[in-house]
Amino acid sequence: MPSLRIIFMGTAELACASLDALCREPALEVIAVVSQPDKPKGRDLKLQPTPVKAAALAAGLPVLQPARARDPLFIEHVRQLQPDLIVVAAYGQILPQALLDVPRFGCLNVHTSLLPKYRGAAPIQWAILEGETETGVTLMKMDAGLDTGGILTQVATPIAPEDSAQTLHDRLARLGGELLVKAIPDYIAGQIAPRPQPQEGVSYARKITREDGQLDWTQPARALWNRVRAFTPWPGAFTFQHTEGKPRLLLKIWSAKVEEGSSARPGEVLRADKNGIVVACGSDALRIMELQREGGRRLNAVEFVAGHALPAGTLLGG
Repeated sequence: MPSLRIIFMGTAELACASLDALCREPALEVIAVVSQPDKPKGRDLKLQPTPVKAAALAAGLPVLQPARARDPLFIEHVRQLQPDLIVVAAYGQILPQALLDVPRFGCLNVHTSLLPKYRGAAPIQWAILEGETETGVTLMKMDAGLDTGGILTQVATPIAPEDSAQTLHDRLARLGGELLVKAIPDYIAGQIAPRPQPQEGVSYARKITREDGQLDWTQPARALWNRVRAFTPWPGAFTFQHTEGKPRLLLKIWSAKVEEGSSARPGEVLRADKNGIVVACGSDALRIMELQREGGRRLNAVEFVAGHALPAGTLLGG
């Protein structure tokens, strides 16, 4: 039986596990990888390959990098490659119908939420931010909408209190690759078919901005704890320390816990000791366990307090 010819489309680190899983399956042949164009990074703004491009080149796979997936020349190139199936994971562009129609088995997408919840660009961060206790991966057959295609299969995973966006990202990436290679043979054989997404429970996970990381101390401590977890490692939760006669100092918060009970004004440091830095919130308090001052390195609370004055009564905020 001839192998299934697959074009893989992905850009972000999340997609690398799916690409690796496809490459490990003898019955599946990845004939090309499509990724977004290289972008300048670092102080010298040198062009850097996307994580998926780097993984594809390491595997000896040809890479295509169109500026726009709807470019007619690119679509014609894909048509000439004659793929049986296109697989998409964290690519970063909505595919036009003309491209979706090219492969005889259509296009499948690995999406890191339990659709129809958290359609869009940042489902992992928003699931944590909204206090969800469960999320997962959906394999869907794509249509021209934003994550609106029919569901083939799903797998769920709990969101643990110790999870951050990074740990959840890594787990969902692995689960996505496993789900993909398990489902493709059944899908091709006609043993599973896409079912329409439910009309109820639809939500959108918009793209995260750097400003989303700023902590608003008037919010409940649990909401701020979720924000710290949701935005680790990027863009990072942050606040500012205000000291009379000095410029405000940015503090990046890496980990924290909820501390019950507080009647002080939001943003006020209640105490800073070996057990953490406790800050009053709109309700309860947040115990900061790890943080980093602007231009400094990541430290636990004990190390930070040993070298940086943060007395009770210090005000944190915008």
